[in-house]
Amino acid sequence: MPAPEVIAPSKTVKFTITKTPNRPADQKTIQRLMRMQRHIQKGLSRISKRRLREDNYYSPRAGRLWMTRAKMTKLTRVEKGESFTLMITPQIMRDVLAVEKYLDAKAAKK
Repeated sequence: MPAPEVIAPSKTVKFTITKTPNRPADQKTIQRLMRMQRHIQKGLSRISKRRLREDNYYSPRAGRLWMTRAKMTKLTRVEKGESFTLMITPQIMRDVLAVEKYLDAKAAKK
């Protein structure tokens, strides 16, 4: 269990997944936290623009064009050993505390 001074608002923390959660809700929470990284957000927005341009397609359905949307790309994996860095805010404290038993938290290097 990480020390309380490590996981505190406005601190930058590096998390490493120590155990893969079995519950889908915990996996989704960790994946949502992993998606908050800047480089992941940038990749997701770039891929979503590409998906909007190229991967979605229109087909006739009931006399009108119907857009079939491609599924969202997942750039993160919730597996043991994966790590990510976050700046803790009060809005995500509950999510972090809910899944802290699967994470190892250390203060991030500046």
